[in-house]
Amino acid sequence: MGNQEIIRTDTTLVRIMELAIGESNAWHYHSEIADFFVCLSGSLQLDTRNPDATILLQPGETFRVQPPQWHRVLNPGHETARYLLVQGVGKYDFITERV
Repeated sequence: MGNQEIIRTDTTLVRIMELAIGESNAWHYHSEIADFFVCLSGSLQLDTRNPDATILLQPGETFRVQPPQWHRVLNPGHETARYLLVQGVGKYDFITERV
């Protein structure tokens, strides 16, 4: 997974992220910040828990995950997925499941 940081302040983080075919990040949540996703290319799948949902994004489509929603992001497509990720406003954390 690659990323290009665009803006970082004490309360906001904006990045362009890439996921290879089949790549995903860990199930996680943020205690303060919301994640706002904008699919730029490829396709993006967002899975959430409580409520359980699967959201598929194509280029130009958006989705917001509010804290403290469990979620993960994956690339279900056949090409690299690129997306804009806006995180804020608040202190950044990335809390994962304990296995």
